[in-house]
Amino acid sequence: MATILVADDSPTSRKAISSVLEPLGHEIIQAYDGAEAWEKIQISKPDIVILDILMPKIGGFELSRQIKTTSNLSHIGIIILTSLKQQTNKYWGLKQGADFYLTKPAHPRELVSCIESLMETGS
Repeated sequence: MATILVADDSPTSRKAISSVLEPLGHEIIQAYDGAEAWEKIQISKPDIVILDILMPKIGGFELSRQIKTTSNLSHIGIIILTSLKQQTNKYWGLKQGADFYLTKPAHPRELVSCIESLMETGS
């Protein structure tokens, strides 16, 4: 199973994501904002990061770019999970290094499918 960091300033979103993934055996680490997420990513080196775009301190686009441009972290899989549905946001999310871009509320099966795909490819 994977170690997954969930970065979202909404406690409700973090809880909902955790409640889907923990029963599947994944270890979940939570972060309230981008700065806290960045600290935890460097320490725990999770397999996958699930990011909201709109977070205090460091947003999801910037955090995604930081992960992918840091050599010892660039292998981490990134799923952006946000309420921003515009195609331009999806384009920029993927351009900044995200492997998947999902909009809230994402169906649990869709999120699990993305995680399984990242685990298979080792990305």
